[in-house]
Amino acid sequence: MTTMHLVPLLLLVTVSAVEVQRPRGVPLTKKHFYAEGTPFTCLDGSRTIPFDKVNDDYCDCQDASDEPGTPACPNGRFHCNNAGYRSFFIPSSRINDGICDCCDATDEYNSGATCQNTCKELGRQERESLYQLAEITREGFMIKQQLIKEAKKGLEAKKSKVSELGADKKLLEEKVEALRTVKETAEEPEKVAKERHLKAWEDQKAAVRTEKDNARMAEVFLELDDDGDGFVSVTELQSHTELDTDSDGSFTETEAQAILGGLDEADPAAFQAAWKDIKDKFISEAQAPLETPHSEAREPVSDNDSEHYSEVEIPEEEEEDDDLEEEEEDDDHDEADFNTPPAVQEKVDEDEGTMPPYDEETQTLIDAAQKAREEFDTAERALRELDDQMKNLEKETSSDFGPNAEFAYLYNQCYELPTSEYVYRLCPFSRVSQKPKYGGSETSLGTWGQWDGPEGNIYSVMKYDHGMGCWQGPNRSTMVKLKCGKETVVTSTSEPSRCEYLMEFTTPALCQDPKTLDHMLHTEL
Repeated sequence: MTTMHLVPLLLLVTVSAVEVQRPRGVPLTKKHFYAEGTPFTCLDGSRTIPFDKVNDDYCDCQDASDEPGTPACPNGRFHCNNAGYRSFFIPSSRINDGICDCCDATDEYNSGATCQNTCKELGRQERESLYQLAEITREGFMIKQQLIKEAKKGLEAKKSKVSELGADKKLLEEKVEALRTVKETAEEPEKVAKERHLKAWEDQKAAVRTEKDNARMAEVFLELDDDGDGFVSVTELQSHTELDTDSDGSFTETEAQAILGGLDEADPAAFQAAWKDIKDKFISEAQAPLETPHSEAREPVSDNDSEHYSEVEIPEEEEEDDDLEEEEEDDDHDEADFNTPPAVQEKVDEDEGTMPPYDEETQTLIDAAQKAREEFDTAERALRELDDQMKNLEKETSSDFGPNAEFAYLYNQCYELPTSEYVYRLCPFSRVSQKPKYGGSETSLGTWGQWDGPEGNIYSVMKYDHGMGCWQGPNRSTMVKLKCGKETVVTSTSEPSRCEYLMEFTTPALCQDPKTLDHMLHTEL
């Protein structure tokens, strides 16, 4: 800020040093209403009283305008002249209350309080602050001008990029559709060839299953044909009680005959129909648990017998016994395999089987289709990425970054403020969050909502809402107050109300033209 710009500001804190005679507590702007020697009319026009009743410590006017310098009226206001500093009003109830409110001590004229006139010192501090504010504003505004220049250039480039990507997208969409057609064309013969190969494999497995089933049926027929006459009779079938159709514990002749299709005996051809009904129930005698005869049961070896021999002097008889035990274990294992129900064993065989490799012609079709799929997937992925890029650019270029895009440089940036407990993170136009300083998950304090400053200064406040919900409370939200500053930094954070946060954020983008600073300060003063 130049000296010329500072002159009006400095006059604000020095002009009041000239004292103008008027009734106590009356501001200079209202002096003309208080003409000594003439009747006084209440400022609300309600009545007119003799001038000597002004400041007589009795409230005559409803608007308290007759007692500007006494505490007589409860709604009165006392004007502190504060020569050398800024003037202001205080409630009339503070007049002569023993507390110095005015820096010139005029509010305690009859209380006996000892008050020092500090207006000159406060004026000096005020002028110093004004110089500092003017310097910050000047430097911040220069940075802001550069930010505006870069933002406009960047946004124009991004808008051009969107147009370029739009043309690329159209070409890529055409390519994707062409590759889709190629893919679908290649997949059709691939599908037919793979289905043909699978059917052949299924037919082969079905033939193997049928062959195994017929072989087992023949084995069961021979096992049931006890007399070897080439027929399975009702009596022979009844020997397998597990085939009892109603499972009542009595496998009757009628039930057995029904299984044989009403015949008294069945040859191998007729037995095929019965086999379908009994193959899941039939238990081969070879599958029945083997009982060890009591006479062959071994006597347990006494623990003391082992004491007669050292580990290296085991008799040959015991070594032979060990070998026999190992062989018996192997036999048990073989029996377990043998006793596995045929249906289960068949399932194991199927599970272990693998489909044979494709023939050369089918594999060629598969390779061609796979290549077409990969090329299509690559192009489609590129189209999605391009579309996402366009959407991001369109969102950025259409965002409200201020009248001259001065806030655009904040986009896709984040700023942190560490405190004793948390690290607060502000990502303008995106979100606000907090994270425990020494470990823990991040908590959302709100996502970007809108500019929410007062009328005429809307870009001074950012609103972030719909954050993580508080326990038995509302969703968290944050108001970010922006201030002019040479640096872009989060300066403070607080929680004025439960789940409602307040951040202060300095940025050059909010710095006004120094030429308007004097007007701004005049309003504050």
